[in-house]
Amino acid sequence: MPKPTFFRLPKEKQDTLIQAAKKEFSRAPLHESSIANIVKEACIPRGSFYQYFEDKEDLFYYLLRLLSRKSKEQFISTLQKKGGDLFAAFTEVFQFAIQDIRNQENANFFKNAFSNMNYKTENTLAENFFEEDLKKQDLALLRSVNTKKLNITDERELQDIVTILEAVTFHNLVQAFASELTAEEVIDHYLAQMELLKKGLYREPSPAISGKK
Repeated sequence: MPKPTFFRLPKEKQDTLIQAAKKEFSRAPLHESSIANIVKEACIPRGSFYQYFEDKEDLFYYLLRLLSRKSKEQFISTLQKKGGDLFAAFTEVFQFAIQDIRNQENANFFKNAFSNMNYKTENTLAENFFEEDLKKQDLALLRSVNTKKLNITDERELQDIVTILEAVTFHNLVQAFASELTAEEVIDHYLAQMELLKKGLYREPSPAISGKK
């Protein structure tokens, strides 16, 4: 977690340091990245870096947590746009993510993050760092779901469904880098898995998810 001095920086300076970190972690995986490159890009003294973060791992995981929070915000917005349809929302967000992470600007960063996946990295990407924000986001997410479409009896089961769909989605994102599949093949494989889940979780049979544009 960043030190209090980081949060006292003007937002512009915070963003400059975060972008410098993303550039460096895009150049090399965490264990090969250089604090020297980060501070040079951010135009700050090396000593200042340690006033903001304990080490490069601290900064790396903070960056992942920021991305995680942004991702959940995007998902909630999509879910509301889709009328509370969980499967439609996950499908649209997954397709967008596949295209986004394969854009040159983001591809190397996510490739380095996913190719060096470990328990801490996975948990960081799957969860939100800001506990209070996480509670608010999860509440907003659950309230946005159209439960009439789902074969559930209470909120606990709804939470379990969301957890399952998040796990399947995240696994397929990782596989997008671990395999030689094309973006279209990755999406087709994901849609097939979602259809299997949909058969057991929807109240009534529904048309196949249309993921191709």
